[in-house]
Amino acid sequence: SGGGHRASAEALEAAMEREAPGRLDVAIVDVWTQYGAFPFNKFVPSYRLAAKYPNVLWRSCYFATSFPPLMAALNLQHRLTCSRGFAQREHDPHLVVSMHPLTQHVPLESPRISPYLPVRRQVPFATVVTDLGSAHRTWFDKRVDACFVPSDAVRQLAGRCGLRCGARGAQVRQYGLPVRPAFWTAAAERKHRLSAGSTAALAGELHLSTDRKTVLIVGGGDGVGSLEGIVKSLAKHVLFMPPNQRSRGHAGGFSTQVCGKNARLQQKLERQRWEGVDVCARGFTSRMSDYMEVADCIVTKAGPGTVAEAAIRGLPTMLSSFLPGQEAGNVPFVVESGFGEYSSNPRKIALTVTGWLQDATKLEAMSEAAARAGQPHSSGTIAIASDLCEMAEAATLSLTEHTSPRLSPYLPMSPHISRRPPHSPSRSTSWRLQRQRSDFRDLAAAAAAAIRRQRCCRSHCRCRRCRRCRRCRRRHAEARLVWSNGRGREGACLCSSCCAP
Repeated sequence: SGGGHRASAEALEAAMEREAPGRLDVAIVDVWTQYGAFPFNKFVPSYRLAAKYPNVLWRSCYFATSFPPLMAALNLQHRLTCSRGFAQREHDPHLVVSMHPLTQHVPLESPRISPYLPVRRQVPFATVVTDLGSAHRTWFDKRVDACFVPSDAVRQLAGRCGLRCGARGAQVRQYGLPVRPAFWTAAAERKHRLSAGSTAALAGELHLSTDRKTVLIVGGGDGVGSLEGIVKSLAKHVLFMPPNQRSRGHAGGFSTQVCGKNARLQQKLERQRWEGVDVCARGFTSRMSDYMEVADCIVTKAGPGTVAEAAIRGLPTMLSSFLPGQEAGNVPFVVESGFGEYSSNPRKIALTVTGWLQDATKLEAMSEAAARAGQPHSSGTIAIASDLCEMAEAATLSLTEHTSPRLSPYLPMSPHISRRPPHSPSRSTSWRLQRQRSDFRDLAAAAAAAIRRQRCCRSHCRCRRCRRCRRCRRRHAEARLVWSNGRGREGACLCSSCCAP
């Protein structure tokens, strides 16, 4: 849906590459767009439409999906339309990570069968919550192995939804919100760079003046929000500020707008003439960290990613709007932490921001409060990535134990058999599927022959219950993996009613 989920996924991908360089193959998959049927494959444009009318469309959709019967019907439809595509042989992961509340059930309920062994392999599943102050209940599924939350409020909500939050065997882990690599440095380092004057060159690259106070106005990655009214009102109020209060030595204010993907608004602001105030309209940019580096304060919608990144950079934050439900909790997070305020009225926003710019002491105090609130999020991405790497490595070792310790001495491995073919983007999907099926058949035949030679209890079992009961078959699979000679020993067979000598 929104750009924040993909930005968080890309941030985790970069962090995991940093923690385990060259050892992981990370693929970001948009389940709905790639595998969903109509209308589910239109979630992204539908999000932008609903975000333009938050009090009508978005509120209705958000609270309707909190109704259990409706969600059960939607989940059934999702399984019927998306599960087959997601469970295809192209995706054989050792770990699945969900970055969106509506992508929990499809991977959790897809049959995860390893194409390299005749044994069912349960793939670990983790959820990374990307909402800061409040979250939808669909984020929290009791079947997950780990759920990473960014704040105390979301942790408490996860506990109320049935996830284990205790110290022993806890599913919930609280680290922070995933942010982009440029924000992995703390606000204290930013203050050191500001005192050293190293931001002058950066401001020159962005065509900004370090002699003038800068207000950064952001509308989100999709350009959502009433930016035009805010810009006009702020420019009007800055014009009437005393010159010694609106600048750092020269007259005139400087206002920068990062409009996201709203190209029409960008062109409209560029065509308009601004008297006494410099206004620069920017499109979608990947240098948000640099703009925050030289700004004095920020005006933005209450998106969790932007709020966390502004806090890391120590920016006083003025919230101009929020999406009902998921972003409503971000407003008290900013206000109660002491580094910002909220108003949807452009005139009040302008009065508040100009008041901050006229009071240097208050601006500094709010900057320090923002740095304290953003400290967990600056290090949270690396902590989450470290845990995910451990889960992926543990899953890889588990798959290796399924092959090498017990079965590999008896497997006549030939040179053309590979346990896990290397990923090659240049090769076609059909070639990979053919190679994986061939490997699966060879390994299955070799494993079956090895098991027959060792007189495994499953090979000689004639019990109808063992042959047809899914639970008993699973127990036999576990017994085979911890196999030991002799009847009655631990691990030989877990179904005593059907063991034959």
